[in-house]
Amino acid sequence: MTGYGKSVLQLPTKKISIELKSLNSKSLDLNARMPSMYRAKELEIRKLIAKHLGRGKVDFSLFVEITGEDTSSKINKTVVNEYIKQLKEVVDGDTTELLKMAIRLPDAVTTEREEIDEEEWSLISNGINEAITKIVGYRKDEGKILKQDFIDRIASLKGLLKEVITMDPDRIEGVRARLEKGIADIKEKVDENRFEQELVYYIEKFDITEEKVRLDNHLDYFTQTLNSDDSNGKKLGFISQEIGREINTIGSKSNYAPMQKLVVQMKDELEKIKEQMLNVL
Repeated sequence: MTGYGKSVLQLPTKKISIELKSLNSKSLDLNARMPSMYRAKELEIRKLIAKHLGRGKVDFSLFVEITGEDTSSKINKTVVNEYIKQLKEVVDGDTTELLKMAIRLPDAVTTEREEIDEEEWSLISNGINEAITKIVGYRKDEGKILKQDFIDRIASLKGLLKEVITMDPDRIEGVRARLEKGIADIKEKVDENRFEQELVYYIEKFDITEEKVRLDNHLDYFTQTLNSDDSNGKKLGFISQEIGREINTIGSKSNYAPMQKLVVQMKDELEKIKEQMLNVL
C-alpha cells in the first residue's frame, strides 16, 4: 500500500511539481494540497486518485513555481502612496524605510483571481496521471516482494503442520500412557470397560484431526487468494484470522510439549504474515 510518485511540468511561465505519497490505511484517506486557483478541480483529482489507488493514507501535493514574468500579485500604487503620505505626517524617515512599512499594510498588494486555462489543465491532468502510474508501479514492485514473503511463510506453516501430523500418533499414545500410569499409581482396581470409555473420552477431547484438516484447507485457500488478480488484502486478513484460530486450538488441545513448540513456531510465522498484511490492498 506504500508508494511514491512524482511528475514535473515546465510550462511557459511556471514550473509545476506533482507528488503522491501513500502509506497504510484501512480505507482511502486523501489529503490534497494545491494553490487556491486549482481547488475547482479538487473533486476531479480525488475521484481519479481513488479510482487507481483504492485505499491508503494518501498525500497529494501540487506545487507551482513562477519562472516567468507573469504574476497575479500587483502593487496598489495609490494605496501605498497614501500610506507613505500618512506615515510622513507621523514620523520623519527615509522614503525607502517608509515604503517598507507601507507595503506591509492592508491592501498594499492585491492578488487577482486567476481562471484555470483548460489547455494548461490538460497538461497538469497528464502530469497527475503520470504520478499515479509511478506510484502504482511502486506499489506493484513492493507487492511482488510481499507475495514471495507470504509464499515462503505459508510453505513454512505447511511444513510445521506436516510435523504436527507426523507426531500426532505419538502424542495420542503418550496421552494413553499417562492415563494408564495414573491409574496404576493409585493402585486401585478399575472396571476395564469403564476405563476404556473414559480413555476414549479423553482421547476424543484431545483429538485435533478436524483442526489439522481445516488448517491445511485455510493455508491452501490463502495461497489461492494470493494468486488471484484482484486486490484481496482484507480477504487475506480474514483467512489469516481463521488460520490463527486453528493454530490456537491445536495448541490448547495438544497437551504435548514437542507439539506445543511447533505451535509456537506456527504462531510466530502467522504473526509476521499479519504484520505484512497491513501493506496489502
